[in-house]
Amino acid sequence: MAGVFDIDLETEEGSEGEEPELGAEMDLELRGNGLEPVGHYEEIEISESSVNNGPERIGPHCFELLRVLGKGGYGKVFQVRKVQGTNAGRIFAMKVLKKAKIACNAKDTAHTKAERNILEAIKHPFIVDLIYAFQTGGKLYLILECLSGGELFMQLEREGIFLEDTACFYLSEITLALGHLHSNGIIYRDLKPENIMLNSQGHIKLTDFGLCKESIHDGAVTHTFCGTIEYMAPEILVRSGHNCAVDWWSLGALMYDMLTGSPPFTAENRKKTIDKILKGKLVLPPYLTPDARDLLKKFLKRNPGQRIGGGAGDAADVQKQPFFRHVNWDDLLARKLDPPFKPCLQSDDDVSQFDTRFTRQTPVDSPDDASISESANQAFLGFTYVAPSVLESIKEGFSFQPKVRSPRRLNSSPRTPVSPVKFSPFEAFKPSPTMEPMELGSTLPPPPPEGTAPLPIKTPAGAKKQKGGRGRVPR
Repeated sequence: MAGVFDIDLETEEGSEGEEPELGAEMDLELRGNGLEPVGHYEEIEISESSVNNGPERIGPHCFELLRVLGKGGYGKVFQVRKVQGTNAGRIFAMKVLKKAKIACNAKDTAHTKAERNILEAIKHPFIVDLIYAFQTGGKLYLILECLSGGELFMQLEREGIFLEDTACFYLSEITLALGHLHSNGIIYRDLKPENIMLNSQGHIKLTDFGLCKESIHDGAVTHTFCGTIEYMAPEILVRSGHNCAVDWWSLGALMYDMLTGSPPFTAENRKKTIDKILKGKLVLPPYLTPDARDLLKKFLKRNPGQRIGGGAGDAADVQKQPFFRHVNWDDLLARKLDPPFKPCLQSDDDVSQFDTRFTRQTPVDSPDDASISESANQAFLGFTYVAPSVLESIKEGFSFQPKVRSPRRLNSSPRTPVSPVKFSPFEAFKPSPTMEPMELGSTLPPPPPEGTAPLPIKTPAGAKKQKGGRGRVPR
């Protein structure tokens, strides 16, 4: 979950020197509508600071713990109900991170900042929404929409493979989400079924932004080795420099997984899997339609310059492919199309789509007794956030509505590399001495505590069937 961490509120237009005229502007607007301002009134600026200094001060006390949805190296993810103030009664997912574990590693601090800042800056129908962010002395809290449909992975596990129409629907929504990230200079870099959640209606939402890279514009590249091996593009594996084109390779690998039951290049170990990705032949089952075969070949081009989506057109080039010819992209973006699968949910707090290993646990947020130095705590300045939609609902309670300052779209700052692994693809694959082994199905220990907690849940590897052995590079 990089960038400047403080929230800076700016006016939509004009400069600070013009703000004293705001009251006069309001009077003119009222009179223009046949109304007269009555008596004295106070101008109130709606911002995250004014909200949190008032009666709607957000903290752990505002939320009732209902269920455990997942666990990570830094904390837990809970299903919670807001019990006071705006949105009282609504169900959310609460991601709790321990500062002490994050602050001891600069790259982990950067990852945490990145996820929080990206979630603030990026708003899209197919990307998880951040509603609140706040902190206590020892913990960070992210309040997210609760995606009660569970992981797309679990739906794929139940079905085995998807029909092409079903795969087309999910791939179309993912294409729009990736295109939106890329238009903001963000590479996702960890596209796989486990990171795609379904909302209560069955529409997808991308989650887990801890491996994202910002500020990739106009031919810029990055060299970090990261992701999940079976879905990683060749240019990441050989460290030749990569850009947004890697996400289209991953989408091709995901498409292949949906239509055949496993990613396109898998083997019994990481070295052989990497060799197949770099040099193996793409084998397409005969039952695939010509349009599906054509798109898979274009996604899985080893040369990123030849890969569909790898050029200036990005998502627009993908959308033009014959495989998507029946998609009405405007209706899709507006979520007017019916998903192929709608989760069977009995209530807003139904957790039947999540792993019972977590949901059966007693939800307890451990005492906030850890302390970190004042200098370390400076890294988390500005963590507090209130979604614009919440500010709007609060604003509606005022008779006179001043100009609302919108949270600034943060420009990025340098990111700390994510556990780079140095190796030659043609020699034995050896992680650096400081790295833990990568997860390989259910035969190795769970991922090491180097990275953000799952968002909103990671089903344990032991609960999933083997799909060629997935290995995510730890972060």
